[in-house]
Amino acid sequence: MKVGAPKCRFCGDTLSFSLVDLGSTPLANSFLKKEELAKPEPSYPLHARVCGSCFLVQVEPVVPASHIFGDYLYFSSYSASWVAHAKNFAAIATDRWCLGASSLVMEIASNDGYLLRHFVQKGIPVLGIEPAANVAAVAEAVGVKTKVAFFGKKTGQQLATEGYEADLVVANNVLAHVPDINDFLSGFSLILKSTGVLSIEFPHLLKLLDNVLFDTIYHEHYSYLSLLTVERMLAQHNLRAFDVEYLLTHGGSLRVWIGRADGVARKETAALQEIRQQELNAGLNNLSAYQGFSRKVDAAKTSLRTFLEDAKLAGKQVVVYGAPAKGNTLLNTCDIDDRLIAYAVDVSPHKQGRFLPGSHLPIYAPEQLRATRPDYVLILPWNLEIEIIEKNKYIREWGGRFVLPLPETRVLP
Repeated sequence: MKVGAPKCRFCGDTLSFSLVDLGSTPLANSFLKKEELAKPEPSYPLHARVCGSCFLVQVEPVVPASHIFGDYLYFSSYSASWVAHAKNFAAIATDRWCLGASSLVMEIASNDGYLLRHFVQKGIPVLGIEPAANVAAVAEAVGVKTKVAFFGKKTGQQLATEGYEADLVVANNVLAHVPDINDFLSGFSLILKSTGVLSIEFPHLLKLLDNVLFDTIYHEHYSYLSLLTVERMLAQHNLRAFDVEYLLTHGGSLRVWIGRADGVARKETAALQEIRQQELNAGLNNLSAYQGFSRKVDAAKTSLRTFLEDAKLAGKQVVVYGAPAKGNTLLNTCDIDDRLIAYAVDVSPHKQGRFLPGSHLPIYAPEQLRATRPDYVLILPWNLEIEIIEKNKYIREWGGRFVLPLPETRVLP
């Protein structure tokens, strides 16, 4: 056995199976200021492996979570479709769980209050737990009570001591972001009422594999999750799934409804059994299902490079829309910079005026599109394709076209 070989963060077994090695890249959300461009830029190994025991797909935590999330530039409220998703969830959850003025809704990694504010508007008490102080301040400003902390057993104990007992706890797209997954999960049964429910959303590993969504692999995404593996994890921490919903978000996600194992009994739904069987049919409990993914990634990278090189030879200008973390994985692992792409645009003023990590593309407001009239707009947050195309359909006035990068590069009509 290799000395110092990485261990699975959930079960502790040695990680000997490689899913894909993406080389060394900067942190995907480490956007640069102009004065930082001339300085050495740190990069870190980005290698996804599969545990042969619990089948958790994971990357090593090469930097502390506090370094990534302490001062964060991702604000959920700048995506109109994500805010609509959150509003819809609040309506569904309020009705399904009969939430009201005597209830408590908590969200882990509550960001800028994008979700909890909808419960506040309904008169339902809330508490957000958010590690990034700069983002938590924005939530507080819109009336969302927020505690600045990383969630885990210690925070769960503190909240329980302070008398917090939640009817609903929400953890959207955060389970993948925690390096110590056991500590994280151990906090939930401490803050959930015996009748309470936990809702966890995460991008579905099955879709990542099927659609070659390798760009969603980056350092702050420590884990890539299937229902089968999540259920194993829950069982170790006094938690039990009883329902699941398939969502279109992030290329295909699961929303898992969970209760305390020692709490009120709830019957498993047919939907839960169906998704579980889909994963078994796909072989996600067997390493053979993960073989060949790296070759598919290489083909996707070649497809994008070929498109960009052909566009340059033809004298066409290509720009990118959006500055998401996954876009930086895509650009950096494909060795793409300003030799092939002119610039990036993003709606978030927190990113405008900065530069993408690695590629160093400058980030402008979307109005820059009108100023330069590019031939092609490569959509990096492809999960927001419909929203982005609708907002910027005017590029077709000068013959501009939208491009999607995965699973192979496609120029849209």
